Amino acid sequence: MLVRNSVYEHCLKLNKGSHKHTFYKVLDQLVTCILSVSLARANGNSYAHRGELRQAKRIVVKLGSAVVTRGDECGLALGRLASVVEQVAMLQNQGREMMIVTSGAVAFGKQRLRHEILLSQSVRQALHSGQNQLKDMSVPVLEARACAAAGQSGLMALYEAMFTQYSTCTAQVLVTNLDFHDDQKRQNLNSTLQELLRMNIVPIINTNDAVVPPPEPNSDLQGVNVISIKDNDSLAARLAVEMKADLLIALSDVEGLYDSPPGSDDAKLIDIFYPGDQQSITYGTKSRVGLGGMEAKVKAALWALQGGTSVVIANGTHPKVTGHVITDIVEGKKVGTFFSEVKPAGPTVEQQTEMARNSGRTLAALHPDQRGAIICHLADLLVEKKEEILAANKTDMDLAANLSSALLNRLSLSPAKLNSLAIGLRQIALASQDSVGRVLRRTRVAHNLELEQITVPIGVLLVIFEARPDCLPQVSALAIASGNALLAKGGKEAANTNRVLHELTQEALDIHGVKEAVQLVSTREEVEDLCRLDKMIDLIIPRGSSALVRNIQRAAKSIPVLGHSEGICHIYVDSEAAIDKVIKIVRDSKCDYPAACNAMETLLVHRDILRTTLFDQIIDMLRTERVKIHAGPRFASYLTFSPSEVKSLRTEYGDLECCIEVVDSMQEAIDHIHRYGSSHTDVIVTENEDTAEQFLQQLDSACVFWNASSRFADGYRFGLGAEVGISTARIHARGPVGLEGLLTTKWVLRGDGHTAADFSEHGTLKYLHENLPVLMCNFI
Repeated sequence: MLVRNSVYEHCLKLNKGSHKHTFYKVLDQLVTCILSVSLARANGNSYAHRGELRQAKRIVVKLGSAVVTRGDECGLALGRLASVVEQVAMLQNQGREMMIVTSGAVAFGKQRLRHEILLSQSVRQALHSGQNQLKDMSVPVLEARACAAAGQSGLMALYEAMFTQYSTCTAQVLVTNLDFHDDQKRQNLNSTLQELLRMNIVPIINTNDAVVPPPEPNSDLQGVNVISIKDNDSLAARLAVEMKADLLIALSDVEGLYDSPPGSDDAKLIDIFYPGDQQSITYGTKSRVGLGGMEAKVKAALWALQGGTSVVIANGTHPKVTGHVITDIVEGKKVGTFFSEVKPAGPTVEQQTEMARNSGRTLAALHPDQRGAIICHLADLLVEKKEEILAANKTDMDLAANLSSALLNRLSLSPAKLNSLAIGLRQIALASQDSVGRVLRRTRVAHNLELEQITVPIGVLLVIFEARPDCLPQVSALAIASGNALLAKGGKEAANTNRVLHELTQEALDIHGVKEAVQLVSTREEVEDLCRLDKMIDLIIPRGSSALVRNIQRAAKSIPVLGHSEGICHIYVDSEAAIDKVIKIVRDSKCDYPAACNAMETLLVHRDILRTTLFDQIIDMLRTERVKIHAGPRFASYLTFSPSEVKSLRTEYGDLECCIEVVDSMQEAIDHIHRYGSSHTDVIVTENEDTAEQFLQQLDSACVFWNASSRFADGYRFGLGAEVGISTARIHARGPVGLEGLLTTKWVLRGDGHTAADFSEHGTLKYLHENLPVLMCNFI
C-alpha cells in the first residue's frame, strides 16, 4: 500500500489533477500489474513474459555436449566456447550473478587420451621395428570415466584462461547426485556457491563423471523436492532451483522445442511452452553426444519452472547467433523456446499470423463486389460508432497528456476526421473493383495454349505504425481491397482506440466470413521479434519516425520492407525562377507541416540569385514563419555574419528548420541531391522548360516535381484514395503506395495437352507442320 500511495502521489504531481476518474482507474491497473510482477518474483514464481527476463539477476547457463564439443567428438569447439565466455563475462560485469553448468570434460579427455595412446603406440612400434615406418594403429574404446578424469583439469584451465581475458575470476565445482540427497552436503554446496557469487566469481559446475555411477534406466524427476541428477540438464535444473536462480538458459544444438522432431515435415518451433502441453509434442532422437535428449531437457525445464526458475532452451551452435544468443535471451528477444506458467488468454502472434493467412486466402477469392461491400460497411461503422471510438480515443489522450503537441495531434480523433476516413474508405471500395485478378498481359503461345499475367495479393502484410489510430482503418481497407491478410501493430499510446477500430474492422469482415483476415498484434512482442517471422510474413510496411523505419530495415533481414527511413527533400531555385512561385512553393513545402516526411529540409539556390530581391524575399518569408536557417559550407562562405553552419548536409530536421546551400548550376544541384538526399521528393522551380525537363529526367528520386510543392508527395493528393506509406526502395512500388503497390503478379498458362517437348527445336517444326492450317485460319 505504501508503494501504491507513493506512486499515486508522484503521478498526481505530474497529472495536476486533470481527468482524475480515468487517471485513477488506469493508474490502479498499472500499479497492480507492477506489484504483481514484483510479488511474484519475491514469492519465487517464474517470469510470465519474455520481456521480464531483463530483470533476471541470477542466471544459470547450461552448455550441452553438442555446444561444447567439436563435430568429431574428440575435442572442444573453441570458437563457440569463446563466444559463450564473452557473453557470460559481459553479463557478469553488468552486475548479474552468472553460473555455468558445462559438459565437455569427457570430450576434452578423449582428445588428450587418444593423443597419448597414439604417441605411445608409435614409440613402441618404432622401438620394436627399429625403423620409422609405422603400421596402421587403432585406438581402443576409451572408458568415459577415464576420459572425464583426464579432461576435467584441462577444461577448467581453458575456462580460466578465457575468463581471465575479461578480468573475471572462475571456480570449479564438481558434484554428484549424492551431494543433493545429503542435506549437509547440499547445504555446504549452497554455501560455497553463495560465497563465490558474493565475491563476483563465476562458478563452473559439472557432474564428477570420473566417479559418478551410470544413470539408472528408470530414474526420473521425482517431485518438487527431489530430482535425479542423471545428466547436465537435470543438474542445471536442480542447481537453478537450489540457488533460487531467476533464469536457466539451456543451450543445445537445436533452435528450441519443436512440436515434432526437427527436420520432419511441418515441424514448427514453439515460441512459448506451457505446462500441460507435453501431450502435443512428439520427441525425436537425442543429440549426437551427451546423455539426454529433448525430452530430458523439457522435463528438467518444467521441474525448474515449477520451482520458480524461468527457462529458455535455445541453439548454442548456430554460427550466426552463437555470438549473442545468451545476451539476446536476457534482453527478452524471441530466441528459442521460453517456458512460462502463465498462458495468455488470446492467441500468440504466430497463431494470429496463421489465422490471418488462412482467412486472407478466402478474402482474395471473394468477388470484388464482396470485398467492396466489406470496406463500405467499415466506413458506415466509423460513422455509426463514432461515440464509442471517440470515448476510447479520449482515454488514450488522457493517458498521453505528457506527449508532445505533434504526437497528440496525430493521436487525436474527431468527428470530422472520422467522416473524412469514411469518405476515403468508400473511394478505396470503388477502386478495388478491378484490382485482384486483372489481366496485365495475354499471349497466345500456340493453338489452344494461352499465357496470362494477372494481379494477385502479396500475402500477409505486417504494418507497424506509431501513435496514429486513423492508420488502422485506412490500411485495413487497402489490405481488404487488395485481398491481403494484415497484421497491424500500433503504438501503445493508441491502444484503446486501436482496439475499438479493430473490433469494427472484424465486424465488417464477418459479413462474408473472413473475420480473421485482419489481426491486431497487442501482445508483448517487440518489433524486432516480429521481423523474424520470415516464414509467415511477406511484406513489412513501417509507418512512423525515421528511427522506427531504420530499426525495422535493420531487423528484417529476410522480409522485404516497403518504406523510407528519411525524408530529406530538396527544393532547387533556378536562376530563371519566378518570384511569386518560389515564395509560395518554399513556404508550403517547409511551413505547412514541417514534421511530415515530404517537407523541405534543404533549399538549394543558384549562385546568380544571391543578393537579389528574390533571395531577400525568401529569407524574409522564412524569418516571418520563424524558420531557423542553417548555412551550408558554400553559403556560409558568401556571408560575413552567417547563420549557424550546418553540421551535416544529410539532415532531416522535422521542424521549422532548414539548410540553405548555394550551387552553380542545375547539374550541380542534381549531384548535390544524389549525394545528400534520400530519394524521397525533390523539386525544381524554374521557368525554363528545357532545364526543368533535364532535372525531371536525370534526378533519381521517387517523386520529382516542377514548380509544385514537395507536399504533393501524398497518396491522397495523387488520387490513390489512401496510402500505406511512401517507398524510396528500388522495388515494384516507389513513392506514395496505394492499392496497386499491394499487388504482385502470377503467370497462368492454359493448355490442351501441350508438352515442353513440342517446343524444342525439332518439336517446334513438327508442331508448326501439324497445326499450320489451324494457325493460319486463326491468323486470317
